Amino acid sequence: MKVCRRTKFNAAHRLLNHNWSDEKNAEVFGKCNSPNYHGHNYVLETWLEGEINPDTGYVIDLGILKNIIKEEVEDPFDHKNLNLDCPEFKILNPTAENIAVVIFGKLKKRLPQFKLTVRLYETENNYVEYSEDYN
Repeated sequence: MKVCRRTKFNAAHRLLNHNWSDEKNAEVFGKCNSPNYHGHNYVLETWLEGEINPDTGYVIDLGILKNIIKEEVEDPFDHKNLNLDCPEFKILNPTAENIAVVIFGKLKKRLPQFKLTVRLYETENNYVEYSEDYN
């Protein structure tokens, strides 16, 4: 059985490879490399796969999952500048792909008993997905 919790957070970032010149960063990342940063209204889907507990009828109490996501994702990332405020992205380029991998790692530590998939929407039309299948 699979269950999903959907949440939102807002964050700013700048796509940047610290090993490249300003010119190459601008060429590769375009307006996403703006030195003034830019923001997104991210939507995160956290999918857990596991057995239904015969006593509760749940795979997981979604209230518990909500609190874990709040502690691991919303509190550290919401209304933050990912490059400046979040140690995970001091060096790591905060692309949607890298953000999803970081979120996966944070949640997997708290939810090791489940098969985990995270889907991160950066825009309505652009999203990435990372799961145990890629790990």
